Amino acid sequence: MGVKTMLPNYELGFYALAVTCAVVYSGSGIFEASRDSMNRKAFRDGIKPGWHYFGRKMDMADFEWVMWFTSFRNVIIFALSGHVIFGKICSMTVPQHRAVVYMLYGISAVLGSMGLVYLMIILSYCLVLYSVALAKQKWLCYVAGLCCLASFKVEPFISWQRGFVTGAFDLQDVLFCGGSGFTIMRCMSFALESSKRKEGIYSIFDLLKYNFYLPFFFFGPVMTFDQFHAQVSTRELKRKDDEMRNIRVHALLHVGAIIAVDIFFHFFYILTLPSDLKFINRLSDWSLAGLAYSNLVYDWVKAAVMFGVINTIARLDHLDPPQPPKCITMLYVFAETHFDRGINDWLCKYVYDHIGENHDNIMKELVATIATFAVTTLWLGPCEIVYIWSLFNCFGLNFELWVQKFFQQEPFAKLEAKMSAAMSRRIRAVFGAANFWAIVLYNILALNSLEFALLVTRRLLLIGFPVSTFSIWFITYCGVQLIKERERILAIEEEKRDKAKVE
Repeated sequence: MGVKTMLPNYELGFYALAVTCAVVYSGSGIFEASRDSMNRKAFRDGIKPGWHYFGRKMDMADFEWVMWFTSFRNVIIFALSGHVIFGKICSMTVPQHRAVVYMLYGISAVLGSMGLVYLMIILSYCLVLYSVALAKQKWLCYVAGLCCLASFKVEPFISWQRGFVTGAFDLQDVLFCGGSGFTIMRCMSFALESSKRKEGIYSIFDLLKYNFYLPFFFFGPVMTFDQFHAQVSTRELKRKDDEMRNIRVHALLHVGAIIAVDIFFHFFYILTLPSDLKFINRLSDWSLAGLAYSNLVYDWVKAAVMFGVINTIARLDHLDPPQPPKCITMLYVFAETHFDRGINDWLCKYVYDHIGENHDNIMKELVATIATFAVTTLWLGPCEIVYIWSLFNCFGLNFELWVQKFFQQEPFAKLEAKMSAAMSRRIRAVFGAANFWAIVLYNILALNSLEFALLVTRRLLLIGFPVSTFSIWFITYCGVQLIKERERILAIEEEKRDKAKVE
C-alpha cells in the first residue's frame, strides 16, 4: 500500500501519547539508576567530577567525545579556522584555483600534525592506486584497493607502518588510522571512476586535490570522486537562496546538540551503566530497553555532530557533502541503517548497487549484502565483535527481502488487496516494530558490548515474556506509526514541490 495512506488524527494522537509516556517512564528509571550509581566504585573510571553546584558528576566513558572537546578541541578550531580563512580568500580572488589551495593547505596541515614520514606513506599509496587506475580494469582497482585497506586494518601490517611515524602525542593513533583508512577509500573511488572514463584518465593532481581536502581527510565523510571533482571544478561560485542562513542555522543546531549532550551526560549515565552487568540487571525491563535504545541515539547524535561540523565547513567551500546519518529514531528498515552516510554512499555505489542491481532478486541480494559487509568488516577492522555485527546485519538486510517476497505470494497478496489502506499500514507497522528492535539489538553489539546485547535480548524476549515483550512491542508499533506519518507528510510535500517545478 502507498506511503500516503492516512490514519485518523485521534489514533495518531493516542500513539503519540503512548510513546511519550513510555519514554518518560523509561527515562525516569535510567535517571534514578544514574543517581544511585554515581558513587559506585565500579563506575569510577567512567564518571568524573562535573557540576558540583548541582551535585552531579559527568559520564566520560566515550573516548571520542572526550577527545574532541579536550585534547583535539584546539587542533580542530585552529586547523579548520585556517582552512576557512584561506578558502574564503581564494574563493574571492582566484576561484578557479581554489582546489589547489585546499590541497596545499591540507598537505601542510597533515605534514605539521603527523610529520614527513606519514605524509610520504599516504603519498605512496596515492601513487600506487593511481598507477593501478591507469590500467582501467575495475577488478584490479578493487583488488589493489582492498589490499591497501587491509594493510591499515590488519596486523602486523598496521603496526609495522605505525613504526615509521616517529614521535608520540595523544591523537597520533587516531589520526593515523583515520587519515589512512579514508585515503584508501578515496583512492579507490578515484581509480574506479577513472576506469569508467571513456577518454583518458584523471591526473595525479586531481587525486591529490581530492584526497587532501582537509575537512574530509582525517574523519570523512567520504565524498565520491565524481561528485567532488564536478563540484570543486566549478568556477562560478553562487549561493542558493537562503544558503548562508541555512548554514548558520545548522551551525547553531550543532552547538545546541553539543550543549544538550553535555547536560544529558550529567543526569543520564547511559554509557557507563552497561559496563556493570550486575547493577543493570536490577533495572526494570523498560529501563533496560530505554538504555539500549539511548546508546544508539547517542551514537547517532555523535555522528551527526561530527559530520555536521565538517559538512558546515564544506558548504562554506561551495560543496554539497553527504548528508548526516538518518536518526535511529526514524528507522525501521535495515536498508536505511547507517551512521556514516559517506561510507554508505560509497558502498552502495561501488558494491551493493553494483552487484544487487535493483535488489529484487534474492540470490543477487544475498551476494551483494555479503560483499558489502565483507568490505565493511575490513573497513571497521576485522575482529570477533565486528564479525558478529556484520553477520547479524547482513542477515537482517536479507531477511527483509525474504519476508517481502513471501508476503507477495498468494494468498497474502490477495488478502492485502481486500484490506483497507489504513489496515494494511497497521499490519505493516507491526512487522516494522519487530524490525526496529532487531536493528537496536544487532547494533548495540558494536556500539556497546556483546554481553550487554545478550542481557537485553534475554530480558526482553525470554525473562520478560509475555508482558514486557508485547508491551514494548506495542509502544514501538506506536512509534513506527508516527514515523510513517512523518514519511507520509514528507512524500506529499515532495510531490507538491515536483508539481511546482513542472508548472
